[in-house]
Amino acid sequence: MTGYNEMNPGQSGVKPCPSEVGPELGGAGGGAETVADTDRVDWDAEADTFDDEPDHGLRDAVVREAWAERLRAWLPETPCEVLDLGCGTGSLALLAAERGHHVTGIDGAPRMVDLARAKLAGRDAVFLLGDATAPPVGEQRFDVVLVRHVLWALPDPGRVLRHWRGLLRPGGRLVLVEGVWGTLSPVGIPADRLAALLEPLTSDLRVERLSDDARLWGREVADERYAVVAHV
Repeated sequence: MTGYNEMNPGQSGVKPCPSEVGPELGGAGGGAETVADTDRVDWDAEADTFDDEPDHGLRDAVVREAWAERLRAWLPETPCEVLDLGCGTGSLALLAAERGHHVTGIDGAPRMVDLARAKLAGRDAVFLLGDATAPPVGEQRFDVVLVRHVLWALPDPGRVLRHWRGLLRPGGRLVLVEGVWGTLSPVGIPADRLAALLEPLTSDLRVERLSDDARLWGREVADERYAVVAHV
């Protein structure tokens, strides 16, 4: 896999081992598999071409501004602590840092971390090598946990969401960008399934459909893509 395709959103934050990739969780809905076999992807090898896709590198001004608009709505107006899990090459982290937020990025691929550090050199950001499902942040807590295209690859997203929720300060928020990719054999986590997992963990939740905004992807898309912003 190189970059983005219909069946794989190209997130480097999670690389399940074969024993972790199992059947879909009950109640996923929509006929989509909740987990996908991503253990074969060498994200270090993918890193140097990762930003070639419009929604990864955000090199196109229209795509970049589309994501910047969304982040302005999803993140607090005043500077805060943002934890970017599965940060890849740091494109969303850069947008957040440009808004004055302090960003801690976590990725499991050393090359991705190197590229993120270079992309945000001189910015108020730190990038660590680690597992997005159990980030190495110790007792530090954050105002925002930002995660794009990670949950779709996990065999037990509910457990991981509970852990992520514990990384938030009181009044913090989860910002999760997810979807269901493909039509013949779709993979991903549908919005209704994710909302159901989050409902007992959060006090306020909204789902924002992203499929209709072609600017975000650099092209028209037909599958389910969305964001969830959930306050605790």
